[in-house]
Amino acid sequence: MQQTNRTEIATLGEFGLIDHLTKDIKPQNPETVYGIGDDAAVLEYNNKEVLVTTDLLMEGVHFDLIYTPLKHLGYKSAIVNFSDIYAMNGTPKQITVSLAISKRFSVEDIEQFFDGVKMACQIHNVDIVGGDTTSSMTGLAISITCIGSGDKDKIVYRNQAQPTDLICVSGDLGAAYMGLQLLEREKAVFEDADEVNPDFSGKEYILERQLKPEARRDIIEDLDKAGIKPTAMMDISDGLSSELMHICKQSNTGCRIYEDRIPIDYQTAVMAEELNMNVTTCALNGGEDYELLFTAPLTYHEKLEGMKGIKIIGHITKPELGLGIVTRDGNEMELKAQGWNPLQEKK
Repeated sequence: MQQTNRTEIATLGEFGLIDHLTKDIKPQNPETVYGIGDDAAVLEYNNKEVLVTTDLLMEGVHFDLIYTPLKHLGYKSAIVNFSDIYAMNGTPKQITVSLAISKRFSVEDIEQFFDGVKMACQIHNVDIVGGDTTSSMTGLAISITCIGSGDKDKIVYRNQAQPTDLICVSGDLGAAYMGLQLLEREKAVFEDADEVNPDFSGKEYILERQLKPEARRDIIEDLDKAGIKPTAMMDISDGLSSELMHICKQSNTGCRIYEDRIPIDYQTAVMAEELNMNVTTCALNGGEDYELLFTAPLTYHEKLEGMKGIKIIGHITKPELGLGIVTRDGNEMELKAQGWNPLQEKK
């Protein structure tokens, strides 16, 4: 946030800041009848289900500006909302962006944040249609609401998984958590040393997964092209174990997943070993991967096995069989939700 040219936000005022940040925003979607500039945006959908999701991100809880560039933060703030819409098998169309800003931020700082938001919106063809700004006494707070649409017969919920369904995940798991652990380690070194030159070579992937995650629109598109509609789906924001338990609870089922089938990137495994952490535990409970977890009928096994970026990791069972994970040595353990909980009391 240290820049040579610094414009105090107070010199523009709330409405001047909004005009400054949004002057070049033009609607991309026909559903956006009217965007920024009035008391409310005007949207129009014909024969579509409207999807709405909101995420609130607080400095010191969800992000640390010591190692998070503002442009990356803007990008990530938008992406995590798009991911929720894709997890419903829908398409994100519009977002509103609300910020609570402290006096330590300049206009140029907020420009960087908005550059990241706009980049994410351009990639995913999403319109910024409104929002709000206010002052903050404690730090930066970000609230983004995303509006999307989906065909009535294609929207996927969490509560329709059936016994014998396959359990699948996209991408790989645990990398974002390992990236966070690396950044936190280097932050601790930075705070205790006069001069620090961290070496991140060979760890670029896990850093990107933490600082610049991607929403898996490609997986949604590939499933649609293959004629596969998941029976239940979520994005993995709080950890695989937590998300899978949500699906099983709402679908009234059990599950079995297999440790040796959980996809883990090489850099994730190396970092876990370096930090003396169990890599499977990191993959199960780390969170912030924003990959898709979904279930699908057994009849799609062959198709799913041949799809790039998708891994079958287990199957849904009857509820009386409980929730379990089969370890690499063939033992079965109870699956427990140990994913991230921002409201959990710190010990």
